[in-house]
Amino acid sequence: MTGFDRARWLALLLPFGLLAGAYASQYLGGLYPCEMCWWQRWPHFAALPLALGAFVGGAGVRRTLVALAALAILTSGLIGGYHAGVEYGWWEGITTCSSTIVPGSGKDVLDAILDAPLIRCDIAPWTLFGISLAGYNFLISTLGALAIFGLLRKGASA
Repeated sequence: MTGFDRARWLALLLPFGLLAGAYASQYLGGLYPCEMCWWQRWPHFAALPLALGAFVGGAGVRRTLVALAALAILTSGLIGGYHAGVEYGWWEGITTCSSTIVPGSGKDVLDAILDAPLIRCDIAPWTLFGISLAGYNFLISTLGALAIFGLLRKGASA
């Protein structure tokens, strides 16, 4: 397997895995996303079709699509770093919080809105070894994007 093939698979599997983990924590773990959590998901959503496109087309187009997917992954990581800083109190984040309406509750819309849990962006709902989910997204996405760029560069010089 060439460096480009590794980069292409990493560009596809990394956002897929991180999004799967985010949705599992949301729907299985009850950790509803705040506004800044959603900001981190959007670049991964963008990276998936870019990485999928890298499996078809000409070599130059595929390489560009992998690089764009890596850039999207890096963007998510940087947003995650900003969000983690807000959670750790290193700087102030957005001043609004978000809430999530629990689907299928059977209540009328107004009751569902009023009973929705308030999700704060400045409080980490879960940590492991002192690192929040936003912090892990920062670490995994940033290092993964740098690995993809490194594999692309290595493949270009080969």
